[in-house]
Amino acid sequence: MNYRTFVTIQSLLMTASSMVFPFYLLLIRNIGDSYSQFGLAYGLFALTGALVHPIIGRLSDQFGDRTFILLHTWGMAGMMLIVPIIETVTALYLVQIVMGILGAVQKTSEKTVLARQSEGVQTGTKIGSYHLWTSVWGAIAVMLTGYLIDFLTIGSLFYIASFLYMIAGGLLLKSVTTTSEIQEKKPVQL
Repeated sequence: MNYRTFVTIQSLLMTASSMVFPFYLLLIRNIGDSYSQFGLAYGLFALTGALVHPIIGRLSDQFGDRTFILLHTWGMAGMMLIVPIIETVTALYLVQIVMGILGAVQKTSEKTVLARQSEGVQTGTKIGSYHLWTSVWGAIAVMLTGYLIDFLTIGSLFYIASFLYMIAGGLLLKSVTTTSEIQEKKPVQL
């Protein structure tokens, strides 16, 4: 996957997550009976992510970044379909644990791809450009969602986000296929 494809995919992911995050917080707050349940739910997300980062790092070296970015995109697409139908605190806790794992997958994979892409050549420039575009799309998503929510239900935002995750997953699959085809056509160099 080339740098431009990576930035496009990550921008779609940032758009999807930024679009739902403020409303997801409201949604999980409304499921529990107290702030302590909200705190536990959010804490499970952060703690699970923290605990699996080292494992994801080792596995990413073993299985490749694309595998983990695909896991994240399709996993989050599925989670966005589940979130609007959560009704119990137990289900919320399970979703938070899965999303903590997926968040760790995304954070680690994002950084390993950036590190492997730059190979020391203009590393700061590439990372700065990457953060510019992903942050711009995240900001646009938050602002537009504020207007969209007046016309849509909160649940529909999660379905739109799921669709954006699916598009990112599709682009990643396409980039894998394209890269494989290019590598097959290249003659072996001795």
